[in-house]
Amino acid sequence: MGSIDTPTITENGSTQSQAAAPSGGDHKPPASANGAQVEVSPEPEGTKKRRSSMLPLEVGTRVMCRWRDGKYHPVKVIERRKMPYAVPYDYEYYVHYTEFNRRLDEWVKLEQLDLDSVEAVVDEKVEDKVTSLKMTRHQKRKIDETHVEVGHEELDAASLREHEEFTKVKNIATIELGRYEIETWYFSPFPPEYNDSLKLYFCEFCLNFMKRKEQLQRHMRKCDLKHPPGDEIYRSGTLSMFEVDGKKNKVYGRNLCYLAKLFLDHKTLYYDVDLFLFYVLCECDDRGCHMVGYFSKEKHSEESYNLACILTLPPYQRKGYGKFLIAFSYELSKKEGKVGTPERPLSDLGLLSYRGYWTRVLLDILKKHKGNISIKELSDMTAIKAEDILTTLQSLELIQYRKGQHVICADPKVLDRHLKAAGRGGLEVDVSKLIWTPYKEQS
Repeated sequence: MGSIDTPTITENGSTQSQAAAPSGGDHKPPASANGAQVEVSPEPEGTKKRRSSMLPLEVGTRVMCRWRDGKYHPVKVIERRKMPYAVPYDYEYYVHYTEFNRRLDEWVKLEQLDLDSVEAVVDEKVEDKVTSLKMTRHQKRKIDETHVEVGHEELDAASLREHEEFTKVKNIATIELGRYEIETWYFSPFPPEYNDSLKLYFCEFCLNFMKRKEQLQRHMRKCDLKHPPGDEIYRSGTLSMFEVDGKKNKVYGRNLCYLAKLFLDHKTLYYDVDLFLFYVLCECDDRGCHMVGYFSKEKHSEESYNLACILTLPPYQRKGYGKFLIAFSYELSKKEGKVGTPERPLSDLGLLSYRGYWTRVLLDILKKHKGNISIKELSDMTAIKAEDILTTLQSLELIQYRKGQHVICADPKVLDRHLKAAGRGGLEVDVSKLIWTPYKEQS
């Protein structure tokens, strides 16, 4: 899978955000080098007949498609729809760029497709079987996602295919949230009355959503919230964290899930938000507290999960907030006097984020600690589950099994090298600013 930068987000209702262009070779440049329009000679009659015979393109067709960068990339047709008042073959096609993440899937017009590159429709079951034979076990596990998120491990193959069929076409193209207009990435199961809406307008404080800008403006004149509807448990500078109880704030919890699903692919949407606490991180100014991201956790987890889902909104990504949220979840575990671990399974990039956090925390302790230290002691100090400590140190080749027990080998130069590779730790959580007591069910 190729990787691609996150979309640029526009402010104050300006033009829609654009994702960064993926690399790819020129297939059919639309214009000459000096920018002048290239003259195209008339097509032979035989070519016209052959092209018209293949239209409209079938779902499953593979073809080259001209993207926003003017270059052609391989795509697969996921869905098609007839244009209103159109000639017989005037369809729009919803395509998936096979080199890249599903967040770039979009509707395209026929003129963007190179019909000379059309490949026959491949039977999905045959294709899956052939692909499965070619893939290694590691590749089968690999999921190209951007966030730490809950997967569909509870679904069998048939149910998973049904889910993917239902969610294959992105239903909401953009949202307006506060001063940002954000291009969405994935399908989210909004109520049926929003099926015809390509853009939704969110109140950034209560997260109610509307179809029209005028509705949002009327709502904002009445909405008296200036922050998430919960208890402020942390404030440091302009950053605040609010704890929102899903049972006390059902509508907010559900709306937050709808919003998050627009940016998370393989995630189970929880309708029963009563069982969850939501920790919403905000940047605060004189206009109010503006949501940056959040993580959720179960009120009672038998598996010691301290995080169920985590998301940093696109306008705030790559600023260290994701690392801050992970660190914050462990600070709560320390206050509870428990060890914690994120809900499984993790995406590859989710595991990378956590492995980076675990590496920085553990190696920082090993550098400063004099003498021997056990994995249990490390777990007690950090609230990181012993299994996560063990796998992290094993991946760094810092642990050996001698005489029936694990021994940590901490050479200072090796530690420095691994710490450098792990990168910066992001924003620090100032524990002295955390005022919080663990959740207890009220009688």
